[in-house]
Formats: sequence, C-alpha cells, structure tokens
Amino acid sequence: MEATTTPGSSTLTRGYAIALVSAVILSTTAVFIRHLTVAYDMPPLVLAFWRDAFVALTLLVVLGVVRPVLLRAGRQHLSYLILYGLTLAIFNTLWTYSVSLVGAAIGTVLVYCSVAFTALLGWWLLKERLDAVKLLAVVLCLAGCAAVSGALDPPSWHANMLGMITGMLSGLCYSIYSLMGRSASQRGLNPWTTLFYTFGSAAGFLLLFNLLPGALWPGIDTGTGDLFWLGNAGAGWAILFVLAAGPTVTGFGLYNVSLGYLPASVANLIVTTEPVFTAVIAFFVLGERLSGMQLAGSLMILGGVLFLRVCEGRAARETR
Repeated sequence: MEATTTPGSSTLTRGYAIALVSAVILSTTAVFIRHLTVAYDMPPLVLAFWRDAFVALTLLVVLGVVRPVLLRAGRQHLSYLILYGLTLAIFNTLWTYSVSLVGAAIGTVLVYCSVAFTALLGWWLLKERLDAVKLLAVVLCLAGCAAVSGALDPPSWHANMLGMITGMLSGLCYSIYSLMGRSASQRGLNPWTTLFYTFGSAAGFLLLFNLLPGALWPGIDTGTGDLFWLGNAGAGWAILFVLAAGPTVTGFGLYNVSLGYLPASVANLIVTTEPVFTAVIAFFVLGERLSGMQLAGSLMILGGVLFLRVCEGRAARETR
C-alpha cells in the first residue's frame, strides 16, 4: 500500500485551526435545534428541510453579491454535487430516525462512529495514511464521545436493533459526506460552491422525503401541512433562519475549507470535539451541569486530537 505524502507543518496548523473553529461553531447548532424542537415541537425532518433550504438561499444571496462566479460549478461537476447533496439528505434522515428510536445520547455516539468509517474508507479509497497513531486517536475520540453524550449510562442502551443499525448507517453516511468533501476539493471545486450545491440538492431531496407517506418513516410522521409547522410564529422562523444563515453556513463552510488542507479522516476526528463544545455551551447558556464522566470524556477527545496533531507535525518535520 502506498501512503500519501504528509502535509507540511504550516498546512497542518491551518487545517487544524479551521476544523476546530468549525467544530466550535457547529456546536452552537444544538442550542437552536433544542429550542425549536422543544418550544415549537417542530418535526425534525421538517426542521432539516428548512435548515438546508435557508442555507442554500443565504449562499445564493451572499455569493451572488460578493462573488457571483462561485455560483457556477460547471456541468461536469453537477451530477457529483447532486449525489453529494443526496448523501447529506440521507444522513439527515437517518440521523433523525436514529434519534427518534434510540435517543439523543446513543444517536450521538453512533453518528460519531463515522471517525472509524472515515479512517478506513479514506485509507481504502483516497489512499490516506492509516497508522497506529491515527487508530489510537480514533479510539480516544469514540470513547470520549460516549462519555460526553452520557451513552455509558446503562439505561441509555434500551434500544432496538433497528435503531442501532440506523445509527450506524448515519455514521457511515457522515463519513461518506466527509470523503466526498475531500474529493470535491481535489476536483478543484471551491468549498463555498460545493456548500451551495450540496445544501440546495439536499433541500430538494428532503422536500421529497417530507412529502412521502409517514408510514415509510416509522416514528417520523410528516406531511404536506407539516412543512409550514411554524405557521405565523415569527420568532420561530427567525430562529430557524439564524440557525441556517449563521452557524450552519459558517460551520459546514469552514469544515469544507479544512478538507482542502487535511485528509478527511483527520478533519472528521477534529470535528468530534463538537460534543465537548456543545456541553460547555449548554453549561453556560442552558445551565446544564457537566458530570465527572463528561469532563473525562472531553479530555479524552481533546487529548486524542492533540496527540494526533503532535504526531502529524513530527511526521511533517521528518518528511522535510
């Protein structure tokens, strides 16, 4: 097996910084989503549709004013970007379905099994390096996510097999999303162009998913009338738009940018710090207290990422 060339130290530093900022920004989305699902009892799939649609609309306006050229991807890339959007839509659906079946704690752990999938698939498909250092970082991050999410609590594991399989598939889709982002970068696509077409396509697919009979999605019963669930709740629509135009655009955009500097497996590992930042934000904003287990899990995740950064930096220096 031929390993890829190790990125330079400055490139690694830039990539790590961008990915960490992405994780911090994405961690704020949980506060918005929690408020919309609790205060307005908004169906998750409907929320996912409007979130993606508002992301695409925001990028259409901003890029149209700032750099209109970024709205053109080229015909040769359209089919790839639509497939990329379908992957995002399926991920959103499986994630919603998983949480409805097994709860948020187990669902979080299952989706972050993507770090293992991404490491293996990145090694297989993109020839990314896979060594003992990266494997140890994967184990630390997975264990840390389990501790932070509270999934180590025995009552949390009262789940059925279908829910567990769905959660694992959501993690697989997230890893494919990361690998496709890395591939888009290698194709020369601008990360913001990729983001616009991906979320636009995903919104179209999610619209179709919402219009399908509810029986096709056990536990997620939506229909045509539910698309405008918020009705005349102006505050709810405003929060939904801010969620999309703010942390979603910036967080996912920076994640796409980081994939231009880092292997998909490394970028995905760094983003596993998101539950740590979410727990910290929940402590200050929602008054939720961190347990000793959550603090330990946070240190494991951060330690895994720091360990990987130090070893990658050393490898870069040795390569030079």
